[in-house]
Amino acid sequence: MTTFRTIELSDKSFEKDGLRFLTVKTPNLKGRGDICLFVPEIEKRVKNLPIYILLHGVYGSAWVWAWKGGAHTTAAKLMREGVIKPAIIAMPSDGLWGDGSAYFGHHEKNFDQWIVSDVPRAIIEHIPQAGPESPLCIGGLSMGGYGALMLGARFPDRFKAISGHSSITQLDQMPMFVEEPLHAYEPYCEWPNVVDIMKQNQDRLPALRFDCGTSDELIESNRLLHRQLSEFNIAHNYEEFEGGHEWAYWQKHVEETFKFFNE
Repeated sequence: MTTFRTIELSDKSFEKDGLRFLTVKTPNLKGRGDICLFVPEIEKRVKNLPIYILLHGVYGSAWVWAWKGGAHTTAAKLMREGVIKPAIIAMPSDGLWGDGSAYFGHHEKNFDQWIVSDVPRAIIEHIPQAGPESPLCIGGLSMGGYGALMLGARFPDRFKAISGHSSITQLDQMPMFVEEPLHAYEPYCEWPNVVDIMKQNQDRLPALRFDCGTSDELIESNRLLHRQLSEFNIAHNYEEFEGGHEWAYWQKHVEETFKFFNE
């Protein structure tokens, strides 16, 4: 049985490096959504593996975390070395609206429910290593960091942990990256600033970490979020590393996300 009207799952005989692709049709997107998956090789009896969702930034899609960020190779290495336990890495598209959907509902599409509800459900229904007891964690970069911080805070009962890299922290930072004007987003966004929804749900938040490069144009806004969370006594880990708003940074520091989720 499947929740989705149509589903396409890649053929294992053509898959490589543990990567699988899943496309489902969902009312939340009023069409199809893509999920790139890394599924580790484990004993067939094992079920309910953790699911680590990684959200991409602007301009990207389901493939970028794997084929620009090497997230699956980093995860596989950490698993082989015993640093982290086996987990499914889920890398969905954002819904492919404009340069970036920002991962909340607008223009009659529920980009938030696509991530929070459809992505886990599709994996649980069609990937045997997952199950209804699979723990969920959510992370992302740039706009995907905004998505991870916001969705993790908005739906705290769904996730065990949140991680953001080089995150947009306020909706009004989106025009730094996208062609679409801010007014295309604003009317639909109840919580434009990350700190506000975290304050609202601070007693229920999952474990939280985020980081930013010291040469990143978003460094000051990430420092501000760190100060604000500290002022409100919201538990979190914040780190800064050398680097800018670039794939070299995310390739390296996604390791921090996997280790944090594993904890």
